Amino acid sequence: MGVTGHACPWDVVGDPSFASRAAGLGVSTVALASAYHSTRAATPLHPGHQLVEARYAALYRPVRPEVWSSRRLRPVAPDWMPAASFDTAAAALRSAGLRVSAWVVLTHNTRLGVECPDVAVVNCFGERYPYALCPSWPEVREYAASLAREAAEGADEVSLEACGQLGLAHLSHHEKTDGAWTPAATRWLSVCCCPACRTGWTSRGLDATWVVSTLRDAVRAEAAGSAGEVPFAATLLETRHAATDLLRAEVLAELDVPVTLHAHPDPWATGASPGLTPTAAGSVAALVVPAWPTAPETADLIVRAARTGRPVDAYVTVLPPAEPAELLDHARRLTAAGATGVSLYHLGLASGRCQPLLREIANFWA
Repeated sequence: MGVTGHACPWDVVGDPSFASRAAGLGVSTVALASAYHSTRAATPLHPGHQLVEARYAALYRPVRPEVWSSRRLRPVAPDWMPAASFDTAAAALRSAGLRVSAWVVLTHNTRLGVECPDVAVVNCFGERYPYALCPSWPEVREYAASLAREAAEGADEVSLEACGQLGLAHLSHHEKTDGAWTPAATRWLSVCCCPACRTGWTSRGLDATWVVSTLRDAVRAEAAGSAGEVPFAATLLETRHAATDLLRAEVLAELDVPVTLHAHPDPWATGASPGLTPTAAGSVAALVVPAWPTAPETADLIVRAARTGRPVDAYVTVLPPAEPAELLDHARRLTAAGATGVSLYHLGLASGRCQPLLREIANFWA
């Protein structure tokens, strides 16, 4: 599969050296953000700026009124970049002989979750996660499919992120939740309890009121130091996976180029790389699996993903939590574990002292 480097339009536009620098690292494809969530991003090597404040999720392609004007869920253009900055950046990358993958983030959109809270994920305590759109809603799936089509126009391939449900974990301003819950409590707080998900439980023979009260009891038990029991967990996961499969199918129906899916081998995982469903791997060209920590046990994620029989990109970073001194051994372990390619995060965030590390990692898969 080779070497893919991730980047955003603001990394490329205004930096005449970016494309040649990426090619010099051994990158063959750049996964370029075309629909991306809000962020505050460093740009240490850009000649014109050091920071970009992307205040809301945006589409970096033209937002066509004929597609979106009649819809409640619709993307908006960035006001910190030109409206078609993806196209400008893609042209610069192709001029250096690089392929362009449209990097599309689907259900992670705080602006829409705030404006349309009825389709956002809600936990068993009734607390909404505005950054997370729930794929159990047909309206969310329709939005995601149209967004993918519009964001991928003219791309050589597509990299799908957040093609599933987000859960409790979210890096936001002044986050003060890290480590507050056990892994089990985090799992139960990541179960969406919105009306659409409750309908899914009911269709599978569960009483929704009982489900919610049991989840609450499990979270409280974990907080008190006991094990929180959820006897119908398999049905909850089946409901989530059914919605994820519908979302992915509707999105893929709109795309006619190879698709790499951001995914996690833990079926309960939520977030940018949702847990693999039984049918997910077979529906896409390849998987990209997060492998940021350089601890030896990270390689097991690649082993588990490789068992699907699909090509697997190891998603590797030279930034924290990676330990720079361990990166080369990390790359060797990931290769031995079955990674057939590498996705580098992130070409624009890496300073000059990180560039040699990116090149050395790329050499394992070039």
